[in-house]
Amino acid sequence: MAKRAAPEVNAGSMADIAFLLLIFFLVTTTIETDTGLSRKLPPIDDQNVEPPVIKQKNIFTVLINKNDQLLVEDELMELKDLRKAAVEFLDNGGGTGDDACGYCKGKRDPKSSDNPDKAIISLKNERETSYSMYISVQNELVAAYNELRNRRAQELFGRPFHEMELAYDDSRSPEFKSEKLKEKIEKIKVEYPQKLSEVQ
Repeated sequence: MAKRAAPEVNAGSMADIAFLLLIFFLVTTTIETDTGLSRKLPPIDDQNVEPPVIKQKNIFTVLINKNDQLLVEDELMELKDLRKAAVEFLDNGGGTGDDACGYCKGKRDPKSSDNPDKAIISLKNERETSYSMYISVQNELVAAYNELRNRRAQELFGRPFHEMELAYDDSRSPEFKSEKLKEKIEKIKVEYPQKLSEVQ
């Protein structure tokens, strides 16, 4: 009895099927984008330059422990009070001479920061700190800077700082990338520089 030949499978359409599957996955796949905080890292340290001496009174320490409790300047504080405390510290203006601040409206306490240019907020958190608490604290600290910048921009230019930045970034704005607006924004940033140091 003669053996029958095995029937052949028509593989002519396999390339089409593979191509369709590839198209399907390309169309349906979404690539997650990272969300987080926009921070510009400091430039690489030049080994020959000695770090500047920072007075302890110009450092505002904020610690978040593993239980999400906030310790500000070695005292427990609620999150809702953090922004106000940071604004008071940054805007204190307790310096004299070259360190004096002519535009600060703070209490001018000699035990607190000299000048917004000298003031540094040091944020420290523990490994067990929750991400939501960390972000909340970051938001409050950045909001403190924004509050001061808005106030100063309103005094100098009659409009809030965030509106100036939006106008500068909006391509439909008549002030889009104008040099005058950029100078104004830079002036405010120089007067209230965001110096937020994070350590583990």
